[in-house]
Amino acid sequence: MKTSISPTSPTVTSATTKADSLLSHAKDYFPAILAGMIAVLISYAGPMLLMLQAAQAAHLSDALSSSWLWAVSIGSGLCGILLSYRYQIPVICAWNTPGAALLVSSLVTVSYHDAIGAYLVAGALTCFIGLTGAFQKIMAAIPKSVCSAMLAGILFRFGVEVFANARSEVAGAPILTAILFIAYLIFKRQTSRYAIVLTLFTGVILSMVCGWGQSTAISGAHSPNWWSLSLTTPVWTMPTWTLSSTVSIGLPLALLCLTGQQVPGVAVLRAAGFEKAPVSQLISATGAASCLLAPFGSHGINLAAITAAICTGPEAHHEANKRWIAGIACGIFYVIIGCFAGSLKGLFLLLPHALVTTVAGLALMGAIQNGLSQAMALAEEREAALITFIVTASNITVLGLGSACWGISLGLLSYVVLKPRKIQDNTAVTQSPIR
Repeated sequence: MKTSISPTSPTVTSATTKADSLLSHAKDYFPAILAGMIAVLISYAGPMLLMLQAAQAAHLSDALSSSWLWAVSIGSGLCGILLSYRYQIPVICAWNTPGAALLVSSLVTVSYHDAIGAYLVAGALTCFIGLTGAFQKIMAAIPKSVCSAMLAGILFRFGVEVFANARSEVAGAPILTAILFIAYLIFKRQTSRYAIVLTLFTGVILSMVCGWGQSTAISGAHSPNWWSLSLTTPVWTMPTWTLSSTVSIGLPLALLCLTGQQVPGVAVLRAAGFEKAPVSQLISATGAASCLLAPFGSHGINLAAITAAICTGPEAHHEANKRWIAGIACGIFYVIIGCFAGSLKGLFLLLPHALVTTVAGLALMGAIQNGLSQAMALAEEREAALITFIVTASNITVLGLGSACWGISLGLLSYVVLKPRKIQDNTAVTQSPIR
């Protein structure tokens, strides 16, 4: 005798409830997952090029350059996953982009073994500064308006690049940018949560179908061979230490990591409302990861700034306490791509520049707006914040230090010099006799 299950039986009802619950969670977290995907896409389509340039300049073998990409990808991914889950906040990690720019010229002056030793020194210094709590104390002393202005200045050029594509000489790039901008406005009005995702899909389809934005300068040698897709094998390099490599690479890497990446990374979290983020733990953890992966080629793992702004804002999730899912998703995508980094590195070079910069700029609009509004919130701090913003947005490099470092330095100087004077002026007005 066969037993039939009624559609209204408890078993079927329970299964249906679980399915509905899973579908509801998937729909709820979908924007956060896609925010993590877009962040990874931007990381590989832009900053990765600096590492490839440095590897070519130093004449590194394909195995060593692939191991380098593997190390920074796995390190960024695992740090993001573990820290996001541990602290329930969207911790987005990445590699040291200003440091990669430094290595384009510095890596040719030392042996690769000495460079690995310098990477270890930089990672150890970062970890030590995080463990001592000094970095958290410094960040707590910096006014929020100055941090927000620095963040807005860093992201400002990405917003400008959206419209700078109008003068691109690449065939179809201006048309692609214009259509994406109009599509973004339409999607933003209809469904704010999915505006960036739909804009990205629109750009990919237009680029594939119409060929807009595709540069003919990209060699076919960069094209990924899908039939030979294979796991990347990490290569261990024994580190050696010399004073010259420590001074020319190790110390500058640590300084660029702290000023050009960690400070903006913490500023992103603070601007998004995560002011209680455990700064010391985040800095020390990324420093420790840098040390562990340095022998495989990693020049530094740190908090992300630009891509973090995509995953920490309301675009990732309208509820702040659920945005940590974006950190998990971003980390997973990093690990997956990192495992095949050697085979896939050519794929990201084929993405149209106009598509990447337009989607990145539009995705960062909310973060730029939030940074500017917080920077100008207090009247007595506006001038210092404005100076910070202008210097940071200038994208200058002086004495090897980037605009973010100079922006926050001159902003703090302006804050210290101007704020006491205004307090004295207010006191004088208060104490003056009424006539």
